[in-house]
Amino acid sequence: MNPPEHNDMHGWFPFAPSKPAEQLPPLALAYMGDAIHEVAVRQYLISGKNLRPNHLHRLSTGFVSAGAQARMLQHLEPLLTETEANVIRQGRNAKSGTVPKNASVIDYRYATAWECLLGYLYYKGEQARIEELITQGIQHLEQKS
Repeated sequence: MNPPEHNDMHGWFPFAPSKPAEQLPPLALAYMGDAIHEVAVRQYLISGKNLRPNHLHRLSTGFVSAGAQARMLQHLEPLLTETEANVIRQGRNAKSGTVPKNASVIDYRYATAWECLLGYLYYKGEQARIEELITQGIQHLEQKS
């Protein structure tokens, strides 16, 4: 099966999405963004000194929870472009059909919006922007802990 090609897809793998990033549903973008956020957090944690798996897992929850993602996004919102703010709005307003288990509805919606933005930036080939936002977000969380 040959995947469709889109000029704006510059991801890590040669599998382009079925539509351009602007046309993908917010929850599909969030699905990819969740994975990007997870990989970024894991890479950040492995850059530290304590590499025991149980320690890494315990630390990661402080960065990947809906509450942590919501705090990152709220800190970064003033830095977003108009296009990024529109992607955030669409992600925050998307109806996932699931009820958050360990987070408030507000945090869950902000986390979905954050993941939506990461997915969008990934499919637009904006690696430098992803790195900038995630780095600033992680630094913000580290200062608050």
